[in-house]
Amino acid sequence: MDKIEPFNAQILEAACKVLADTERGLTGSQIGYIIQECKINDTDPTNTKWKRLFNALAEAQNKYQVGNHLIMFVNRSLNPVSYARDKEAFEWLRSELNVVLSFSGYQVREDGKVITTKKETTLRGAIERAGALRAKLEDRNAHQEVFDYCREELLDQNYFHAVFESIKGLAQRIREMSGLPTDGAELVNTAFSVKKPILKINSLNTETEISEQKGFSNILVGLFGSVRNPVAHAPKTSWPMTERDALDIFSMVSFIHRKLDNTKKI
Repeated sequence: MDKIEPFNAQILEAACKVLADTERGLTGSQIGYIIQECKINDTDPTNTKWKRLFNALAEAQNKYQVGNHLIMFVNRSLNPVSYARDKEAFEWLRSELNVVLSFSGYQVREDGKVITTKKETTLRGAIERAGALRAKLEDRNAHQEVFDYCREELLDQNYFHAVFESIKGLAQRIREMSGLPTDGAELVNTAFSVKKPILKINSLNTETEISEQKGFSNILVGLFGSVRNPVAHAPKTSWPMTERDALDIFSMVSFIHRKLDNTKKI
């Protein structure tokens, strides 16, 4: 490996915090093993995970005046074989590291190897390049309306507000299709009534079709009641939104948009 310019303390610290993240990062034993494998002195094995890793890498960097040890550690940490049963953990680590490393001109490929790339100078540029949440939605073939209603939040990987905007977008689309000015359950129940429908997802000629319309209406009311309304009235800190939950909700929103694509106004 060619000599790599030492990383500044902020980038080294940020990378270590990603690698040693409490929920999705490496365990203490994994960190110890890879430190040993990289032939780095484990200077502070009893410290918290990220500080232990930072101190070990910082000492090696100061001693040899190169940044190779961080890259070496990342290459070994993101061996795809180790994540065969936990792809989400691999993708999260890769995405977060790509945001951090892009400021120094590095990127983690899909095979877990670090390569050189153009340096980023802004946080927005780094996040946009990583594009993890948007990429995962594209992998799920999410409906275009999902992207249209929460473009900025997806770039920022803001799960809480991206989910909120995507469901607000559903309500707005139903209002535009039905001509109704209302919101929430009132909007849905009026628009998709089986007795006096304004919008119908099928011909409503059979019991099965009527049942489908009722079920679709219930899904919408449930989505507004269980997700949008709590998110709208609770601060982000008291209503945590994980990436996994966000992706599942986006899939539901995407399903509803596809149904709306074929919905007719009476």
